[in-house]
Amino acid sequence: MRGKTQEDIGLVELLDPVAESVGYEIVRLRLMGGAEQRRLQIMAERPDGDMNVEDCAKLSRAISEILDAADPISGEYTLEVSSPGVDRPLTRLKDFETYAGLEVRIELDRVAEGRKRFKGELAGVEDGQVGLNLEGEDDTTVYFPFEWIVDAKLVLTDQLMKRGAEQRAARVGAEGEDANEDLGDDAEDDIDLSESEED
Repeated sequence: MRGKTQEDIGLVELLDPVAESVGYEIVRLRLMGGAEQRRLQIMAERPDGDMNVEDCAKLSRAISEILDAADPISGEYTLEVSSPGVDRPLTRLKDFETYAGLEVRIELDRVAEGRKRFKGELAGVEDGQVGLNLEGEDDTTVYFPFEWIVDAKLVLTDQLMKRGAEQRAARVGAEGEDANEDLGDDAEDDIDLSESEED
């Protein structure tokens, strides 16, 4: 699901090692548009799920270098690197575990339970199958092989917004603590240096 076409999949295989080497994971890649002007859209994130403007710029530079060298895309194109966003697509099996308990829309490549499209609450993953508590159907949990899923996206709800805000607050708090620890270490180093000079 990270790539939709064979060309997308080939680009994912080319760029995955590049992204990982600079500390990021490609969530989704799409090469869109006609032959004259195409757009390479890449959604990515750090292993902790965060992705800010500086991260996007860093990954964009790394990807541009390999694209210039390998030249896998014919014609002109524009590279866009972004975060997956709050109502993000779910493209990897681990995504369905990470976001269990949240509302999602899923589309399959075949008919199951009489339809291809489903909406409900993610119920996690069991033996490579994605569980879904169907909307409006109490005590009804269905499981689909991950390979059947062609599209999945979180639904923007109050619960999702609250979770996103809590995660951002936690990251900001952690970064603040790290900064304070760094300042403390620097202060101790200064003291040690002063003592050495006095000796």
